[in-house]
Amino acid sequence: MEVGGSSKKMIATQAEMVENKVPIPYRDQCAHLLIPLNKCRQAEFYLPWKCEIERHTYEKCEYELVMERMLQMQKIREEEDKLKQAGKQSGSIPLVPKTANA
Repeated sequence: MEVGGSSKKMIATQAEMVENKVPIPYRDQCAHLLIPLNKCRQAEFYLPWKCEIERHTYEKCEYELVMERMLQMQKIREEEDKLKQAGKQSGSIPLVPKTANA
């Protein structure tokens, strides 16, 4: 069972993220979009109706990463289910016997 990484590549370097003070939990494949968003937010005094384009592109990137991780997890679960079904069909003796109530 092979688990691949994200299809998105890191664009922002570690040095850029440190220089722009990107918090460690936000240093992912979308950090290159967070840097200009944070600069815009500071320039516009964090007004919620400003920087909408930058915020939208950043949030879309994050959404795509979450959806990609969900699809990867779904594939892993399907593979595990196939392995479990193959183990049950082979007629092997279970390691943990079923109780009468189960």
